[in-house]
Amino acid sequence: MSKTIMIVDDSPTMLLSLHGILSKAGFTVEQARSGEEAVGALKGGLRPAMVITDFNMGAMNGIEVVRQVRRMPGLQFTPLVLLTTESQRDRRDEARSAGATGWLMKPVQADALLQVVRQLVPGA
Repeated sequence: MSKTIMIVDDSPTMLLSLHGILSKAGFTVEQARSGEEAVGALKGGLRPAMVITDFNMGAMNGIEVVRQVRRMPGLQFTPLVLLTTESQRDRRDEARSAGATGWLMKPVQADALLQVVRQLVPGA
């Protein structure tokens, strides 16, 4: 059975790109077009092996997604990685203090993305 990775991004192009990379590598991919949609799916019982979320989105940014996921039973230790164009140190510190596992800069190369997934997801 393949591992499920949830990707959260308000850009259809990024969702398509990430989905292609991950599914080609054998992962099952769940998509959310907003932080609210992601949190709703997770509250509804979705239990991915990892969540990759964009930092800059509409009403709920990636850090807020991380904060909410960390409070959900059964997801406290799920790897949560922010994917963003932001490179400021204070943003990374904010993400880390919210509970983010890691940080990837856009545009992310397929091999770099898959390396992070394989490092963070047991048995990937």
